[in-house]
Amino acid sequence: MSFSYSHAQQIAWTPEQIKTFTSDYVGPRSADGRPQVSSDIIKRLANVSTEEAWGFLRGKGYHNQFEAGWVTIGNKPLVGRVVTSQYMPSRPDMDDKIKAKGKEEGRIGSPNSWPIDMLENGDVYVADGFGKIIDGTLIGDNLANAIYAKSGNGVVFDAGARDVEGISKIDGFVGFVRGLDPSYIQGVMMTCINCPIRIGRATVLPGDLVLGKQEGVVFIPAQFAEQLVLNAEFVALRDEFGITRLREGIYTPGEVDRRWTDNIKEDFLGWIKANPKKLQMTPAEFDAYMKDRNW
Repeated sequence: MSFSYSHAQQIAWTPEQIKTFTSDYVGPRSADGRPQVSSDIIKRLANVSTEEAWGFLRGKGYHNQFEAGWVTIGNKPLVGRVVTSQYMPSRPDMDDKIKAKGKEEGRIGSPNSWPIDMLENGDVYVADGFGKIIDGTLIGDNLANAIYAKSGNGVVFDAGARDVEGISKIDGFVGFVRGLDPSYIQGVMMTCINCPIRIGRATVLPGDLVLGKQEGVVFIPAQFAEQLVLNAEFVALRDEFGITRLREGIYTPGEVDRRWTDNIKEDFLGWIKANPKKLQMTPAEFDAYMKDRNW
């Protein structure tokens, strides 16, 4: 992205730019061009383990989609569609042009509030704050309340946070930040919204899905979201069946851990039919998935 901020340059990437960089995704999009993975898939993503998600992506050749080392706020999984923002150390001549362009676009308030204004319900605000904690607190209780009011969700900030006592009172808010500090943000400028960003060792695009759990955060390209969730749900079923049959003494560990025989496969399908409530996916999704499943 060019940072010249000519007359035609926008603070936020255009829908056309976002569509170009996320063209592998085929499906609905939000008005700003981001992939719009279904709310049902996002809800089910919360039940996927970090290891399952990360392993699936690595199997697809995506090795730079996970980052660990966070201070967490809240105690539930963080899932949702990504809105990105990039911050850099402040440089007056560039900062002046960004603020002037924002004013021209009708943006209100300071630049660090502009990404919040663009949030929609279910979004996760993900910001590259270049790891700055002292004087790099991108969030306090005021902005956290504003973020939650817009998105009903949380944040992943490669930066610091302040007012954590107040933030923790926001029921349902979840945050992944680099550290905590009482300082105000200063010496930092916001450079773009819904642009590709780096979060530690991960590359993140607008419209990716976030899966944040105890181990860290996985950023899932939208084109893999449904397949990843279905695969994780199948593996969970397969594992539960295997453990059940081991406890019942029907199969040995060697039989369960190797490629299943036709008899075990038939037993598994019968077990599913007898326990339909164990399916997180719909029966139609299960049947379609099984057609292409390589045991």
